[in-house]
Amino acid sequence: MLVEKLLHVLSDVVWVGGMFVAYLAVRPAAVEALEPPQRLKLWTGIFARFFRWVWLAVFLILGTGFSMMGRMSPVPGYVLVMAGVGVLMSAIFMHVYFAPFGRLKRAVQHEDWKAGGAALGQIRILIGVNLALGLLNIGVGMLGPML
Repeated sequence: MLVEKLLHVLSDVVWVGGMFVAYLAVRPAAVEALEPPQRLKLWTGIFARFFRWVWLAVFLILGTGFSMMGRMSPVPGYVLVMAGVGVLMSAIFMHVYFAPFGRLKRAVQHEDWKAGGAALGQIRILIGVNLALGLLNIGVGMLGPML
C-alpha cells in the first residue's frame, strides 16, 4: 500500500502542480509577452506535452485510489469525497482533451485565431475549475483523517 500511496500522491502533484503553474504563472506571462497567434501555438505545444502526463496521472490516481479503497472497511467519508472529486476532475479533463483541446489544435492548424482563442478560453475556465477541485481534494485528504 505504501507504493500505491506514493504513486497516488506523486500523480496528484504532477497534475495539480502542473495546472497551478499553467494557470498562475505561464498564462499571465504568455498574455503579457505574446500576440494571440504565438500564444495559441505555445499553449497547443504545452498542452500536448502536459496532457500526456495528465493521462498517466489520471490512470494512476484512479487506479491506486480505488485499489486502496478496496482494502478499507468501512471506507471513511472523506475518502468517498476524494474519490468523487477525483472522478469529477477526470471527467472534466477528458472533456477538455476531447473537445476544446481538439478545437484548439484544429484552429491553430488552420490559423483560425478567433476559434483558437475561444477554445483556449474554455480550457482556461475548465482548468481553473479543476485546479480548485484539486486543491480542495488535497485539503480533504490532509484534514479528513483528523476530523
